[in-house]
Amino acid sequence: MELYIDSANLDHIKHAASLGILTGVTTNPSLLAKEDPAVDVRDRILEIHNIVGGHCSVEVVATETDAMIAEADEILSWFPQATIKIPMIPAGLAATHQLAGRNIPVNMTLIFSATQALAANNAGARYVSIFLGRLDDIANSGIQVVRDTREIWERQGLDSKILAASLRHPMHLLEAAKAGAHISTTPYQVIMQSLKHPLTDNGLEKFLADYHKMQAEIAELRSELA
Repeated sequence: MELYIDSANLDHIKHAASLGILTGVTTNPSLLAKEDPAVDVRDRILEIHNIVGGHCSVEVVATETDAMIAEADEILSWFPQATIKIPMIPAGLAATHQLAGRNIPVNMTLIFSATQALAANNAGARYVSIFLGRLDDIANSGIQVVRDTREIWERQGLDSKILAASLRHPMHLLEAAKAGAHISTTPYQVIMQSLKHPLTDNGLEKFLADYHKMQAEIAELRSELA
């Protein structure tokens, strides 16, 4: 499963990218506004892409088909490598269909059911983003939606990528991988939590303590032989 970072925080993105585990990044207006409401969106997105490379989803804010397409064209004019992120609404499906006809990659976002994912695929989306955490918040299983979607994909031979989004904790990351998501887009804190284990820390502490003890014994022996 590929790992994207879901963030607009440059420090977090730089650190996660330096680990060599990322293949892309997703952004949205909320993430950008959270970091700096006055930020130049173009500059920030281009800077993020320069750090991570690979996939970069950039979301439109329009809600009508023609306006979405115009906004997508405007984004592509200054960022030709962008994947256009479009919400899962009827106008978004129509915009996705038109953009896909021009071979423009679309990430259809705010998907909460397998039927929505299927519609997004049929409209031509290359990525279908299923929001796990927000489903869990209303006592529905986000992971089950990923499982259902993956089962449909396998039975029907569909090609678009299933992207697990709105991940809240490392178990979401684990379960998304087990359920067959092709990609997860994950907040920085969740990425870092998923890399930690107390036995790793304890093991390293013991290795270092044993090493320093050995070095001290060697130094003492040399001193006695001198």
